[in-house]
Amino acid sequence: MKSRNLHRPTPRLLACALAAALAVGAPAVYAQSTSATLRGQAVASAPVTATNTKTGLVRTVQADATGKYTLAGLPPGTYTVTSQGGTTRTVTLSVAQNAYLNVDTAAPTGPTQLEAVEIVGAPLPEVRTSEVATNVSTQQIEALPQASRNFLGFADTVPGMIFDQRADGSTSLRSGAQNSNGTNVFIDGVGQKNYVLKGGISGQDSSQGNPFPQLAIGEYKVITSNYKAEYDQISSAAVTAVTKSGTNDFGGSVFFDRTSDHWRTMTPLDERAGFEANTATSQYGFSVGGPILQDRLFYFFTYEGKDINAPKSVTPDNNYNGPLPADLLALTGPQSVPFNEDLFFGKITWQPTGDNLIELSMKRRDETELTGILDRNTPPYGTAKDNESTRMDLRWQYNQEDWLNDAHLTFEDDSFSPIAITTGPGFKLVRADVLNRTAVLNYGGGPDFQDKGQKGWSIQDDFTWFGIEDHTIKAGVKFKKVDINAFEQQPYNPQFQIDIDEQNFLGNVTTDSYVPYQVQFGALVPGTGSRNIETNARQFGIYIQDDWEVNDKLIVNMGLRWDYEENPSWENFVTPVGIANALRAWPNLHAPNTDYNIEDYISNGSNRSADKNNWAPRLGFSYDFGGDERHVLFGGAGRTYDRNLWDYLQLEQSKNTFPTYTFFFDTPAHPCTAGTNNCIGAFDPAYYDPAALAALVAANPALGAEVNLMNNDLETPYADQFSLGMRNTFGVWGQDWTLSTTLVHMKKHDDIVFYLGNRFPDGSFRDPAVPGATWGNQPWGQPIPGYGTLIIADNGIETRLDQFLLSLEKPWTSDSPWNLNFAYTYSDATENRFNAAASDEHYMLDYPNLDTQPFQRSVGIPEHRLVISGFGDLFWDMQLSGKLVLASPKPKDSTNCFDAASFNNCFFDSFTPDGNIGYKQLDLALKKSVDTGTSLRPWIRVDVLNVFNWHNWVDYDTWRGAPGVANPTFGDQNGYNIDGNQPRQYKLSFGFDF
Repeated sequence: MKSRNLHRPTPRLLACALAAALAVGAPAVYAQSTSATLRGQAVASAPVTATNTKTGLVRTVQADATGKYTLAGLPPGTYTVTSQGGTTRTVTLSVAQNAYLNVDTAAPTGPTQLEAVEIVGAPLPEVRTSEVATNVSTQQIEALPQASRNFLGFADTVPGMIFDQRADGSTSLRSGAQNSNGTNVFIDGVGQKNYVLKGGISGQDSSQGNPFPQLAIGEYKVITSNYKAEYDQISSAAVTAVTKSGTNDFGGSVFFDRTSDHWRTMTPLDERAGFEANTATSQYGFSVGGPILQDRLFYFFTYEGKDINAPKSVTPDNNYNGPLPADLLALTGPQSVPFNEDLFFGKITWQPTGDNLIELSMKRRDETELTGILDRNTPPYGTAKDNESTRMDLRWQYNQEDWLNDAHLTFEDDSFSPIAITTGPGFKLVRADVLNRTAVLNYGGGPDFQDKGQKGWSIQDDFTWFGIEDHTIKAGVKFKKVDINAFEQQPYNPQFQIDIDEQNFLGNVTTDSYVPYQVQFGALVPGTGSRNIETNARQFGIYIQDDWEVNDKLIVNMGLRWDYEENPSWENFVTPVGIANALRAWPNLHAPNTDYNIEDYISNGSNRSADKNNWAPRLGFSYDFGGDERHVLFGGAGRTYDRNLWDYLQLEQSKNTFPTYTFFFDTPAHPCTAGTNNCIGAFDPAYYDPAALAALVAANPALGAEVNLMNNDLETPYADQFSLGMRNTFGVWGQDWTLSTTLVHMKKHDDIVFYLGNRFPDGSFRDPAVPGATWGNQPWGQPIPGYGTLIIADNGIETRLDQFLLSLEKPWTSDSPWNLNFAYTYSDATENRFNAAASDEHYMLDYPNLDTQPFQRSVGIPEHRLVISGFGDLFWDMQLSGKLVLASPKPKDSTNCFDAASFNNCFFDSFTPDGNIGYKQLDLALKKSVDTGTSLRPWIRVDVLNVFNWHNWVDYDTWRGAPGVANPTFGDQNGYNIDGNQPRQYKLSFGFDF
């Protein structure tokens, strides 16, 4: 076997970053872009002008005869707002915010009480929106402790959100009862949806990298429910972020941070092994921006890099205590696994007049990493993964007295390419008795080989009209042309299974002497075209919404959205003639007990069409009881549509072209007769050659090929959402606090689920020879004649959610320089699927369908979750920040045979481990800045993550016991993995702003 040569980036740009940053010096760069709207009362018929204090952008409108005015399309930032004959106010507007400000001659009311906060840059609470939304400010992003620089890691300070970091270092963002696929992130108004793979966000499928350079993010809003009609391709949470731009002040920042094995506590697995892996994480980067032409033309550029040598532990199965060859023992224990990422972002901003704003931005992401090295997988068995993304956006915003137009022309090119590190046969050491097969250790060549991605362009236009009194009407249209591809060959390397107990019994004590008893391999069916399954998708969306100010207390939001997607590769697919004929002639599918019609899954190229019924109404309201934004009732209802992942849809075209074959070798512990039941006879090392294996199936290449078929009437997944809440602003200890409480009800429908399509000769799903069976006894031994197993896909997965959300925040002010935020979530989350521990399970092979499946507690969603975060200024230019996360235990998957009449009547029955707290972590950070008397401001910072080294166990005994015989250790913690694999660690950061 041979290993692939991997190209791994190094911190090659750090020296350039430092040099570039040292060449300039001025105040920090501020956030600009993605529109906010300012409304209020001014002098009747007088002009109202907003001037950005950093860029000089000027917007002017005329108040109506009653004094009402609306300034829309304002890039977030600090503005002076003046009215002829009125007063002047200074406020800071946040991303996608609807703010209210009175600038008439009357005394300030409502929002103007927060003027002191705004003038120093604290975010203005948005209390009159009907959305269930919370802003994450620039100050929070910069101050709160964090392990990585993934800006989405702060989203869990919002009630209803969970930011997960898995044991392999990968991260995901999810909301409610749904998996991460339901989220969408909008950066400067452009969605970052992943159309191929799970994760919701492009590039975030099983990646420990960051989706965007954190230095480029100014702030963002998290909307968990009741978003307006302008948001598309979403079913759970929307994150809308604004990037930074250059200003009239030249400036930027430089940073470097590091943590290593010397700065962390040993993990429980390290302690068992007696030593810890050599690990280190380095993150570094810079930003720089400023004017090209004063008040007219600006630039901003940032780079961030990340190098990780992460600790992973490779351990043989806990129940195996026998000997292992020295070369395999050397591959076990703590390991250091490399990861490298480069992130670039640049933007040019041109405002030739106050009515025009033009931006051109580009993001580039390059990642390489080794994955799959964990638990039973040794380093040679892992995967080398490349993850690349290029995104470009050209934006033109044009403003007039009564209307605003915002247009985007975008380009994207994302690719995901995991490939086995080692080319050659792979080996799976197992303990293989008659009843089960337990993995002991995997080595040699791994099975992975994929190349998936999306590439295309889009144009979108949003038009806002203020010409009707008390109405803000917004309409938009989007067209997107994107080529989506999915290439996959699994297993890429043949996988040989070896019974370790048999080898020990025979006295084979070296890997060279091991004799396999089984091999699984894949081979391309002759005559098959390219396995790069592509589709030229066309997406079209249109919406209209109206924000109607019924009076000075009541606002009603009404919207309607329609989305349509053409997917020609799926719509025009023709089921191969051989497969169609075999299915139609298969008597098992035409017997009296067959519970589905196979014709619903056989496509002739003209019996499929795109889903045209994706109409999504959205309605919201807010009622300000006193008209002063102190007590506001809000709520809404709406429907949102997501999309079906191409990684699922393409399976019917790819699975049968690269089937997986299984052959057996005659060994003492696993005897078989050559020529029967795929038995080859005695093992010959010649079968390590893939060509020799391919010769075994040359005469009948489709034999054993798994066939996947999609329902011809697949629909688009959607969610129905309902919310009702109350926001209150009140004073405590002389400080203004904002309290928000919300009740949310949400149902998600029509996610794709894959079933076993095989049936027994009488059409039954259970073996008729076992009367009364409701578990097991599926027709796995009943393949399609001439082929293999049949898997069919339908809409079917549903989730249900009832939530109580509470947030309490005290904002930072110059008079009271500290911030404190409480985010509590109660979730009653259920779903009709099982084994959702990975949050994206879409196979249900234990039942014929989901029609009779009860809803169970959603795995991975704690009933209670509390996040307390905050930061404050101390003496000597120091700042202290912290974040505490507490959560009740997460439900776990379990199969219940204890309460069943027999092993033929087991059933799914999730359970929640004992204890009040299932997850707890406290992070702290202390930052010291140095005032040099110039624009150059050096700083140093120490983050302590998981201060008390709390262990959050994830391994539990899920076996309830045999029928009527309880397992005494059921529910006990039985492993040494901890949630996120994160022990206490220290991170040192230093840098300077200028």
